[in-house]
Amino acid sequence: MSTDLHLVVQLFSQTIILTLMRKLSSTMSITVYHLGQSASFLIAKQLFIILQQVGVQTSQMQMWSDGASSMMWERYDEEVGSLAAAPLLTTTGLLEQLNVTRDTSDYLWYMTSVDVSPSEKFLQGGKPLSLSVQSAGHALHIFINGQLQGSASGTREDKRISYKGNVNLRAGTNKISLLSVACGLPNIGVHYETWNTGVNGPVVLHGLDEGSRDLTWQTWTYQVGLKGEQMNLNSLEGASSVEWMQGSLIAQNQMPLAWYRAYFDTPSGDEPLALDMGSMGKGQIWINGQSIGRYSLAYATGDCKDYSYTGSFRATKCQAGCGQPTQRWYHVPKSWLQPSRNLLVVFEELGGDTSKISLVKRSVSSVCADVSEFHPSIKNWQTESSGEAKPELHRSKVHLRCAPGQSISAIKFASFGTPSGTCGSFEQGECHSTKSQTVLEKCIGKQRCAVAISPDNFGGDPCPDVMKRVAVEAVCSPGT
Repeated sequence: MSTDLHLVVQLFSQTIILTLMRKLSSTMSITVYHLGQSASFLIAKQLFIILQQVGVQTSQMQMWSDGASSMMWERYDEEVGSLAAAPLLTTTGLLEQLNVTRDTSDYLWYMTSVDVSPSEKFLQGGKPLSLSVQSAGHALHIFINGQLQGSASGTREDKRISYKGNVNLRAGTNKISLLSVACGLPNIGVHYETWNTGVNGPVVLHGLDEGSRDLTWQTWTYQVGLKGEQMNLNSLEGASSVEWMQGSLIAQNQMPLAWYRAYFDTPSGDEPLALDMGSMGKGQIWINGQSIGRYSLAYATGDCKDYSYTGSFRATKCQAGCGQPTQRWYHVPKSWLQPSRNLLVVFEELGGDTSKISLVKRSVSSVCADVSEFHPSIKNWQTESSGEAKPELHRSKVHLRCAPGQSISAIKFASFGTPSGTCGSFEQGECHSTKSQTVLEKCIGKQRCAVAISPDNFGGDPCPDVMKRVAVEAVCSPGT
């Protein structure tokens, strides 16, 4: 009797088929089929492939601040459509963004002007003007005379933007500045040369006495990048080359298109570090001159009450975190840090509260496992060199492991029988061994622990002829 496992592996343009044959004997064979050729390898003691022991542990994380990494922030305001920051291009009509920027910056300014007569009705208390902008993506910020009027962004499924919103114009010449933001380059698909990015029009001003005025084919001036980028404010040298606003002036208003600077010392401990950006909007982060990536606190929408997996798949099924940002914490590589005075630079597009940014530690608060008594792993199939299998190795085990520097301090839940639920909400079933808690509490004080799942280990079979499992939740605390 044998059990075969067939794996089809796609490596670049080559397809490899792995056939794993497990027999109730001392050997295990692998057959590799590649371009019509076959090779067989006999393995006597261990299986040296990437298929390793499959764990079933679930870890619950907590992010916490020790209060020692509070930061004093300084601000430098980006100039909206500054004409002195970079070489300019002026032409009639709207240009595709990447053809202009050549991917030297995520940002491209589209700038034009509109003359408004003092006799316009909207200036006398009439209906306000509105501006509509069509863009191929990925994000767009609209400024009138240096003031932010609105923002919009595409989605993962559809990058295009169709924006329309009220704008405040005055009599005389008004400057319209559209900041188009590209969030990376396409990495899947065909005919990239036909994929557009940026404002492609039409751009129309609505509500004038004359009706609508199409601005698409006006003269537009283009500027690649931001002034802060040209000055390398994200670098150690650039951040020291300008005068930053300090103190109470920063808290007076939350400006869009602002650069923020702070210094922090590396906290003690071995825990992974992250930045809590929950109070910010959209932008990018640098630490000691190295970018740790873009951030965008898009909030998840939908109904988090539907937890049924029945029927056909839909993206709205079993959603979690409704009303919460899709990502709040951003990993900080500890290898980039120095013991003290680490430079943190944040560029914020929309406006946010930097006083609530904090450096936090990530630790494991609890670990859970939910394992069937018939859930053997590859390791369970080790055999003696003589060819005789070890019966005890065929027993399923529940494995618990806290993070380095932690140990198991308590068992919040343990049940051998028919428990239900998930990590953090386990419940006893109709079948339950009263010895469950006592058996699992033997793991207390250990960083990692393994317990065999068998009726003998739990003082007998609580429900014969019923498939049983072990569900356990253990608390992890700093080791002593």
